[in-house]
Amino acid sequence: MGRQLVPLTLDNLSSLPPTCRRCVFWELDPVSGGRAERGGRAEAEKEAWISAVLLDWGSCGRVVFADGRPVGFVLYAPPAYVARSTAFPTGPVSPDAVQLMTASLLPAYQGQGLGRVMVQTVAKDVLRRNFKAIEAIADARWAGPGCLLPAEHLKAVGFKTVRSHHRYPRLRLELRSTLSWKADVERALDQLLGAVQKDHPVLRPL
Repeated sequence: MGRQLVPLTLDNLSSLPPTCRRCVFWELDPVSGGRAERGGRAEAEKEAWISAVLLDWGSCGRVVFADGRPVGFVLYAPPAYVARSTAFPTGPVSPDAVQLMTASLLPAYQGQGLGRVMVQTVAKDVLRRNFKAIEAIADARWAGPGCLLPAEHLKAVGFKTVRSHHRYPRLRLELRSTLSWKADVERALDQLLGAVQKDHPVLRPL
């Protein structure tokens, strides 16, 4: 089965599910995000955000294709580009880290090592850009689909708490360690990427 991890660009933005293309939870601050959603401008704002990051920093995500079909994706960016993170009591992430914003992998493709490949690909890309870690603002009481990753799943794949909070801890993964992962974390990665998915006929985002 042919599989590719392709950098996210404006040309393949349509490969993300509509719910993700219209979501600006992390990209805008709460006030601006709410205004964009009420005004029906969220999708345009998302495209504008990705365009700006592409121009300033480069691709901020990867899309996973299997036989030409999008089956997963991951979005990430330095803290300066993730406006919503400052609204959390544990944000923003450290200046030497890139924030893991959201990620997903279709259930049919879990358990095949793609989760590990996705995170390792992000790790190599971020290391190449001279960052030392990946951080995430997680949900310690995760109970269903949403824009935050569940804290317990992140801890299962090697993230460590760097700033505690009863609801929104900030977790960190040192990048050097991800490049030498063994297969025993593969199942946990698949659980992380498949844990918080919304129903969608093609791809289910976090």
